[in-house]
Amino acid sequence: MIKSMTAFAGFQHSSDKITVTTEIRSYNSRHLDISLRVPHGFQSLEEKIKSFISNKVVRGRVEIRISIQEESEESNAFEVNFIKASAFHKALSQLNDKLELKGSIPLELVLSGGGIIKPLEIQKDMDLYWDVIKQSLDQALTDLDQMRATEGAYLADDFDKRLKFIHQKLKQINDQSQNLLQVYTERLKDRITVLTYGIVELDPARITQEAAILSDKSDISEELTRSLSHLDQFQKIMEAKEPGGRKLNFLLQELNREFNTMGSKIGNADTAHIIVTVKAELEKLREQVQNVE
Repeated sequence: MIKSMTAFAGFQHSSDKITVTTEIRSYNSRHLDISLRVPHGFQSLEEKIKSFISNKVVRGRVEIRISIQEESEESNAFEVNFIKASAFHKALSQLNDKLELKGSIPLELVLSGGGIIKPLEIQKDMDLYWDVIKQSLDQALTDLDQMRATEGAYLADDFDKRLKFIHQKLKQINDQSQNLLQVYTERLKDRITVLTYGIVELDPARITQEAAILSDKSDISEELTRSLSHLDQFQKIMEAKEPGGRKLNFLLQELNREFNTMGSKIGNADTAHIIVTVKAELEKLREQVQNVE
């Protein structure tokens, strides 16, 4: 089954006064590349999250942003650093006296010292948080996979059309490559007649021998057979359950090599033109395959 590597999904899950929002974006990449952002204090769960993702996604750059909201009183508690606040206020008072300024020192100026009021550090039950994160992450990945599959279906339709086109062109190439011995025999006769102005008497046996050598050098039956086999394998990989982007890319390289060989062997201008057309289609397929998981 063809799946695209480009997709987006998001999901929010709440439980035990904890709300986890997961946003995932995926892009093209030769390998699995995970970029993860989690809130401060939850870095200990990063490896567990990445491992969970790698079991769901095989290939592509995956960017995940996880945000966590807590509604319990403990999670929203703050602590005041009275020692720092008092020291900062004392310093401001001394500055006030030195400059002979009048008036009290406002609270917001004291707080500007930074680090005076901060969230209370509470030992978190990571197992509890992981349960909520996992459910949010799992559903987001399911939605992402669905979108990748939907995009992949469009790619598969495009691949089918191009594969049928290449099959048709291979049949034309095969038809035009038949009776090479007769073609080269007539071509040699005509060429020798032109060069000798028809004075030299042609030796049929020698002409046939030379034509046979040229025909053998121009034989592309093996390349045609391998090309058909590669196309058949391409179709099977598209229909398989496991991701096959790398295999499809390899097959396109092999197909391109076969058509390059045919182009170097063939001596027919019409056939050479068909080969150029097919190579253009292979390049379009190659560009599309870069987006397949």
